[in-house]
Amino acid sequence: MNLITSILNSLGWYPTIFVLMLLESTVVPVPSEFVVTPAAYHAASGSLDVFLVIFFATLGADVGASINYFVALYVGRPVIYKFANSKWGKMCLLNQEKVERSEKYFDDHGVAATLTGRFVPVIRHLISIPAGLARMHYGKFILFTTIGAGGWHSVLALLGWYLHAIVPEDQLNDKISEYAEYIKIIILGLLLMVAIYFGIKAWMKKKGKKHA
Repeated sequence: MNLITSILNSLGWYPTIFVLMLLESTVVPVPSEFVVTPAAYHAASGSLDVFLVIFFATLGADVGASINYFVALYVGRPVIYKFANSKWGKMCLLNQEKVERSEKYFDDHGVAATLTGRFVPVIRHLISIPAGLARMHYGKFILFTTIGAGGWHSVLALLGWYLHAIVPEDQLNDKISEYAEYIKIIILGLLLMVAIYFGIKAWMKKKGKKHA
């Protein structure tokens, strides 16, 4: 049993899931796969409700993402970069390069990046910063964030539910690490295919206008 699972057992699952996913969606490096997946693992035994696990995880992600959004909106890029390069930023495994990477992802994918970015490692908990810097409409931001976070947490919950049937609890963390890597590769592949599809669609539309 890892530290996060011990905390979940000690403080109560639902409020702790909410707080940890709130932190993960700010700048604190809390791995969501080691929060939501064990919770769903226990839900499979009947001790928790898997839908409440997803709900509280997504609610926490929404609150944490909103904090990042409004901080970026009101303090601006120089302060964000200054924090990222500070010792406090480094303690959160943050640096300017990661923030710039999230900004590039947002620029490349537009407002939908707040949805798709929830599935991308590193980008996941930082994508709300460029959304705030770009002054994206908050209603659209929170809608896309909810869909993206809810989708990601559902994937992790399905993994936890599946692992309950095949893995004893003392082997759970190792299996989460193993399967999480496969899931990331599959999701990144799917996102790449979606990006290629829309890129080709936009190119064909542009080409069609030229010949019109």
